[in-house]
Amino acid sequence: MKVTFLGTGTSQGVPFIGCDCEVCRSANHKDKRLRCAVWIQTDDVSIVIDSGPDFRYQMLRAGVRKLDAIVFTHGHKDHVAGLDDIRPYNFFEKKPVAVYATQETQEALKREFSYIFSDITYPGIPQITMHIINGDEPFVINGLEIVPIKVLHYKLEVLGFRIGDFTYITDANYIAIDQLAKVVGSKAFVLNALRNEPHISHFTLKEAISVGRDTGVPDVYFTHISHQLGLHDSVTQALPKGMHLAYDGLELHF
Repeated sequence: MKVTFLGTGTSQGVPFIGCDCEVCRSANHKDKRLRCAVWIQTDDVSIVIDSGPDFRYQMLRAGVRKLDAIVFTHGHKDHVAGLDDIRPYNFFEKKPVAVYATQETQEALKREFSYIFSDITYPGIPQITMHIINGDEPFVINGLEIVPIKVLHYKLEVLGFRIGDFTYITDANYIAIDQLAKVVGSKAFVLNALRNEPHISHFTLKEAISVGRDTGVPDVYFTHISHQLGLHDSVTQALPKGMHLAYDGLELHF
């Protein structure tokens, strides 16, 4: 299995519009962060977790020629806004794209993309097949088992996912003990680490490090990163052993 980080930035990306800080001015490609998403490939399936506002460019940049499914963590704009751009996959593959989401996230998709779900159709509308995720039950896409992990993003329930040896959690500031137990045994654990200062709905870097240590996973990668966290290289040098800042284009192999 191969995992590609399509985006590792927070909801407004990095650089931040109008900002002149050293991170936003950085020439280092690792400081350029699109909105959060990952692409997971096996011999049998190609799926993306979340389709934010940068989805079209992410698909082009990573060369995603085949897309079987999009799996959604939650319904916030920075995770769903690019759904319309699945249309080329409909055209070339001559089939709908499967969409996996909780009932609550599906309602958000219906509000954002009402024309997709309307009884009045016309040529060119994105074609999708909806599948409901039950946060308490694993599901399978083309032979790939996915285990949901329920976390809180302030008061909103968000899903992370355990896929084999890989666990991906973004947009969280609380993980219950029984849910964190699902992470144990992974080889790589991805977790959001927004910045150093406290935030109402995201882990700080210090908090994310603590959660990562609690799991015992040998390699922990931080994502959903703000320009406020600092320069990629500087932050990386100060991280404990086994802890890493993810960056756009990073690939993991299992």
